[in-house]
Amino acid sequence: MKVKNKETVSENRNESESLSENKNERENEIENESVSENKNETENETESESESESVSENQNDSESVSENKNESENEIENESVRKNKNKNENEIENEKESVSKNKNEIVSKNENEIERHHNAVQQIQHPFHRNEIERHHNGVQQIEHPFHRQHPLVLVAEQSNLGLKASCDGCGELLSAPCFSCTNCNYHLHKKCAVAPLEISNHPLHLQHPIRSGKSRHQHPFTLFRRRGSFICDACGTEGNSISYICSTCNVMVHKKCTALPRIIKFSRHDHCIFHKYFLEDLTRQDCKICFNEIKLDSGNYSCGKPGCNYIVHVNCVLEDDHLYKVIEEEKQCEELYKKYMQSSIIRVIEVNEAGEATKIEHFSHQHCLVLADKMEEEIDRKCDGCLLSISPLFYYCSKCPFFLHKTCVELPRIKQHWFRQSNAILNFKGFLECNFCCRPCSGFFYNIGEYLRMCLMCAKIADIIECEGHQHFLFFDFKCKEKCNGCGIRCWRGAFRCGKCRFVLDFACLALPHSALHKIDEHMLNPTYDDDKEQSYCDICEQERDPTLWHYSCSVCDTSAHPKCVLGQFSFLNDGITWADVDHLHTHHLKFFRKAKGYLECSYCGKLCQEEFLKCEESTCSYIVHCKCWNY
Repeated sequence: MKVKNKETVSENRNESESLSENKNERENEIENESVSENKNETENETESESESESVSENQNDSESVSENKNESENEIENESVRKNKNKNENEIENEKESVSKNKNEIVSKNENEIERHHNAVQQIQHPFHRNEIERHHNGVQQIEHPFHRQHPLVLVAEQSNLGLKASCDGCGELLSAPCFSCTNCNYHLHKKCAVAPLEISNHPLHLQHPIRSGKSRHQHPFTLFRRRGSFICDACGTEGNSISYICSTCNVMVHKKCTALPRIIKFSRHDHCIFHKYFLEDLTRQDCKICFNEIKLDSGNYSCGKPGCNYIVHVNCVLEDDHLYKVIEEEKQCEELYKKYMQSSIIRVIEVNEAGEATKIEHFSHQHCLVLADKMEEEIDRKCDGCLLSISPLFYYCSKCPFFLHKTCVELPRIKQHWFRQSNAILNFKGFLECNFCCRPCSGFFYNIGEYLRMCLMCAKIADIIECEGHQHFLFFDFKCKEKCNGCGIRCWRGAFRCGKCRFVLDFACLALPHSALHKIDEHMLNPTYDDDKEQSYCDICEQERDPTLWHYSCSVCDTSAHPKCVLGQFSFLNDGITWADVDHLHTHHLKFFRKAKGYLECSYCGKLCQEEFLKCEESTCSYIVHCKCWNY
C-alpha cells in the first residue's frame, strides 16, 4: 500500500512535474509570444521610431540644409561686407594718406611762405615784424614797436569808445580801428602805420641810385626815422610832426604819404607833363600857378619839363583834386599825349600861299570849302559862326553860302585837354545849346567835356590863370570859391576866378563878355566899364537904377551907360536861322530863330507884332510864330 502510494505519489509527482513543465512551457510560450509581440511591437515601434527618426532626420536635414543655406548666405553677405569694409578701409586709408600728403604739402608750402616772408622781413630791416608774426602765431595780438619801447602795443580790432577822438601818434590823423594801442601811456598807432616798413625801395622821386627791392620806381631806399619831431617835408614843403622817412644819400626827409608821390603827372591846367623836383632849379622867385603864393627855394614842387616853359606849382595844390591830374608811368607817354591833344579841326589843306598859310581848306564844321580872307568886301557886321563875335581879320569864308570863321576858330584842336576836367574835351558844332558855365543860350562851336558838361567857345577860350582889365592882379580859378562875383553881384556856386592878393572874384559869364558891342541907343561902340564914380546911376536902356560898383557898358564919347544884359540881350550869341531841334516845346514842329521879321508878323501867343527876336515854324505850311520873350524855352 505503501508501495502503491509511493508509486502514486511518484506518479503524482511526475504529473506535477509534467504539469509544471507544461506550465513552464506554456509560460515560456506565452512569454515567448509576449516577447515576440513585444519584439514586434518593439520592432514596429522601432520602425515607427525609425520612420519618425527618418522624417525627423529629413526635417533636420532640410533644416540643416536651410541653416547651411542661410549660413552660406550669411557667410557670403559677411564676406561681401568684409570685402566692402576692407575696400572702404582701403579707400579711407588712401584718402587719409592723400589728405596727409596734401596737408604736408600745404604745411611745407606755408613753412616756405613763412620762411620767405621772414627773409623778406629781415631784408627790409624791420625789427618788430618778426615779433608780431611770432606773437600772432601764438594767439597774442600785440607787437613791440621801435617808436614805443616801454610797453608792447595791443591790437584793437574794433573802436570801443566812439566818443573818444584820439589821434594816431604816427601819422597825426584821427584814430580808427584797427589800431595798436598802449593804454598805460595813451599811445596809439593805426595798424597801417604800425606795420609801415623801415625802408622803401625803388621810389619814383629818386632816380640817382640803384634799385634794391620793391615795385616802386625809387632807385634807393627810404629809411624810417625812429625819432619823432617837427620837420619840413622836402617832398611837399609842408610841416610834419609824425612818422618821417629819410634818404641818407640825398639828405632828404619826407612824410610817409609823400613817399608815394608820382614822379610825372599830366595836369589838366597845363598842356605839358609836369615833373616832381625837390628844389627850385631857378634861383629867382617863382609863384605857384594855382594859388599864386611863393614857392620856396628848397621846397618840393611840380614843374614843366619843356624847355622855356616856366610852369610850376606846389605839390599839395596840384594833387588836391584827383579829377584834375593823371599819373604818367613813363616819360615817353608825355609826347604821345601832346600829339593826341593837337588833333586839328582842318580835314584837308587844299591850297597854301608863299608864307605857308592854308588859303583853301576843308573843315569839319562845314560842307563846302573855306577860303582865307583878310577883309570883308561889304561893310556889314558879320559874325563868326564859331564864336558868334564880329568878324575881324584874318578869317575864312564860304564862297557858296554865308558862313564865316575866324582863323583862330578854324585852328582850334578837335580834341584838347581842358583845364576844368581831366577828361578829354571834344569840339562839336551845333545849332543851339545852353552853356553850362556862362548859362547863356548860344550856337556855333562848343566843347563836350566828359559826358555832361557843354562849354561854349567864349568860355573855352578862358585860361585858368588870366589877366583881367578890370583888376590889377592875376586871377586864377578856385573850385571851392563861393563868393559873390564883383562883375554882376551874383553868388558863384560852381567855383570862380579869384585874386590871390585881395577879395576880387569873377565868374565865367563876366569874363566871357565881349570887349565891345553895338546897340541902337548909341552910334558908337560900347565897351565894358569896371567902376563908376557916380553916387546914383541908371541904365539908359531899361531906365532902371544901376549899381555903380558892378560892371556895365558905356560909351567913351557920349555919356551912355547900360547893364550888360540890356546891351547884349538874351540871344546875342545865336545866329539867325538856327534850328532849336533839341529843345522841348509845345509846338509839334521844329522852330527857327530870327532877330528881325520881314513884314508884319503877329505873335501867336500875345497877338502883337514881332519886332524883336522871335521863333518861326520851319514848316512852310504852318504859320506858327511866337516872341522869344513870350515862349519860355
